[in-house]
Amino acid sequence: MKKKNILIVEDESIVAMEIRSYLETLDYNIVATCSTADEAYEHAIHQEVDLILMDIYLTDSNGIEATRRIKKIKKEMPVIFLTAFMDEKTIDEAIAVNPVAYLLKPFNRKELSVAIKIGLSHLKPKENRLQGDLYLDEEFSFDSRSFELICCGELVSLSKKERLLLNLFLNNQNKLISNMTMEYELWPDKPSNDSRRRALISRLRSKLKHRFIDTLSSEGYVFRV
Repeated sequence: MKKKNILIVEDESIVAMEIRSYLETLDYNIVATCSTADEAYEHAIHQEVDLILMDIYLTDSNGIEATRRIKKIKKEMPVIFLTAFMDEKTIDEAIAVNPVAYLLKPFNRKELSVAIKIGLSHLKPKENRLQGDLYLDEEFSFDSRSFELICCGELVSLSKKERLLLNLFLNNQNKLISNMTMEYELWPDKPSNDSRRRALISRLRSKLKHRFIDTLSSEGYVFRV
């Protein structure tokens, strides 16, 4: 089977080297590593690239604008954004270019591997993709028998708490789940902890590409489908 070609766009050289080394152990071909939007554009347009890992904050521009330029030529190019933080304005701008995933630094190797598989699944024939019985949107579905989240035909890696939270949301679609209810359902034997709850929401929201979960200030959350 032909190796898949990945372009790494990352302005921290040590991070880029670590990603490259890891992906080579997974038998991917690294087309190039680069640190600027202009370099990313040249490699993406003039070489055979199957997927791009794109840092949002680059030396000469930002990864969102670089992705926008690339997708004017290669509309279906799968892009995974890498970022140390994600404010609401950046999230909205990123969503507009339809990335495959967002990985918040520092991310672990398993998250990176799964995100890449999801991105490359866009290249698979649709009949070979996994599909859950609960349809969330054109990319996401949920298998209610195995309690697995599926994106673009690939399983999304979830921790035990992330899985419990998603199941709580799916059992209460389009309904307000109060902060108190969420705390009780997920941590019944522990005292309330806002930072713990918010961290869990943030992790799940990232894996859902910042879709579905709406925050109602001081009240709770609504999972909209």
